[in-house]
Amino acid sequence: MNNTLQIIRKKFFSSPLDAFLTLSISYLIYLTIPPLIDWMFIKATFFGDSKKDCVSGGACWVFVKMWMNRFLYGMYPNEEIWRVNLPFAFLVISIFVYRFLNVKLKKYLFLFLIIPFPILSLMLFSGGFLGLMPVDTREWGGLFLTLVISIFAIIFCFPLGVLLAMGRRSKLPVIKYFSIGFIEFWRGVPLITVLFMAGVMFPLLLPSGTNMDKLVRVIIAITLFEAAYMAEVVRGGLQAVGRGQYDAASAMGMGYWKSHTLIILPQALKLVIPGIANTFIALFKDTPLVFVVGLLEILGMVNLAKTNPAWLGMATEGYVFVAIVYWVFCFAMSRYSLSIERKLKTSN
Repeated sequence: MNNTLQIIRKKFFSSPLDAFLTLSISYLIYLTIPPLIDWMFIKATFFGDSKKDCVSGGACWVFVKMWMNRFLYGMYPNEEIWRVNLPFAFLVISIFVYRFLNVKLKKYLFLFLIIPFPILSLMLFSGGFLGLMPVDTREWGGLFLTLVISIFAIIFCFPLGVLLAMGRRSKLPVIKYFSIGFIEFWRGVPLITVLFMAGVMFPLLLPSGTNMDKLVRVIIAITLFEAAYMAEVVRGGLQAVGRGQYDAASAMGMGYWKSHTLIILPQALKLVIPGIANTFIALFKDTPLVFVVGLLEILGMVNLAKTNPAWLGMATEGYVFVAIVYWVFCFAMSRYSLSIERKLKTSN
């Protein structure tokens, strides 16, 4: 008991300032957490079919329950939802199994997830072959659309960012200044402006009779935007690699691409894992901005649901649900990056 009190005193009351901060934070927790628990759980309504069932004064989770399919899948046909669940279930299982495979199998699984898997998934989502009902991308929405945009943008922006980072450090003036111009341009423009241009203005510039799907334009826009930030993260890693590594690779007779692929990039990327994960998390949280071009991801579907006359006044529950979903995914990405750091021993 005495040891416990000593530990508490040492950690939380070691000085007047520590004591003041401890008491202040404890008081804030007392003011916010109990009422929040009371609203979310104790007085909440979990069962029912309409707003009329919510009479307890707490959260009306009936709203979330009744709109759950729309929040998760948008307007995707209910009878075809298995086509969405199947690829994502396979992806989750693959990520879990990946750490238990040997190096050779890891390589094959990684290559499959990066190249064939996204193409096969898109084909399954869109349909129109083997008797599958075609589903237009205008019907895609909710968390499904959020994940599609995020995953494809991550897959494409990472290698592009690496190339731009290498280009910015290139000794060839054309490549160097092109990379600098690209990075500074996309970092200087707000994402919402980029999405507006991609969704509304870009089609006006295409030749007559030419059309590009709106979702494709949005993914390209987000990819180019995030690649600029990814490039600066990777460039920081490249600058942290000692000059001796470059000289050693050169002494072994390695050319530019071979030395970077085998020697420089593995060390550089290992050093900037937190920055890479931070960029991926920021990309994931930027997806709600696609509302500007009429795409309804999970937050857009909540905004649509709250305008339904039968569910007016239920916006808070919808926003809390979205906040929890975003927190779960962002926390998972953060923990996964930390596990990679520990495995590669990049932190003290």
